[in-house]
Amino acid sequence: MVHGKFITLEGGEGAGKTTQAAYIKEFLQSRGKHVLLTREPGGSPGAELIRGLLVDGAAYSWDALTEYLLFTAARRDHILKTIKPALEEGTWVVCDRFYDSSIVYQGYAKYVSLEILTTIYDFISEGITPDLTLILNITPEVGLMRAHKRSSHEDRFEKMSLQFHQEIRKGFLEIAKDYPERCVVVNAEEEESQIRDTIIKVILSHLF
Repeated sequence: MVHGKFITLEGGEGAGKTTQAAYIKEFLQSRGKHVLLTREPGGSPGAELIRGLLVDGAAYSWDALTEYLLFTAARRDHILKTIKPALEEGTWVVCDRFYDSSIVYQGYAKYVSLEILTTIYDFISEGITPDLTLILNITPEVGLMRAHKRSSHEDRFEKMSLQFHQEIRKGFLEIAKDYPERCVVVNAEEEESQIRDTIIKVILSHLF
């Protein structure tokens, strides 16, 4: 059975993940691939309901473990209803954020035990692991400036402190060091077209 490939995009606020995910879909379709573009939190009807709780409202609505459990509930539904069926059909899945975001946001930045996070994920993941993770690296100052220009009410994490966002950046770079076989760091402060071209080269070298 032909399995699809699973590509995730990670990075801090304002890194351009959503924009680049759309470019990736366009490129893969040009290579004859069936492509599903999805996101977290969200990506399935049940997960989208939970998304509203997580991305809107006050910055510090819950403690970090409660927040992670909400993300986990959304992720479980996303995996079962969207990601796993698509991969099994041979579709390539491109996801704007995935489990690495939880490791960074609730783990590195909010100090939930990484062992706890990983144990819970392993239990609900159905064995799903990205084939390639693109980490869009951007300084928090630049990323937040970009993010604030968006007209969106989904800004709960953007309201958190600069120090929090600095920890986010450090966390993603740490993950890239720990998992070099699947993670590639991309400079997200370049021009949009340059970032796109770099990502396409990475995909060609890693997955084709």
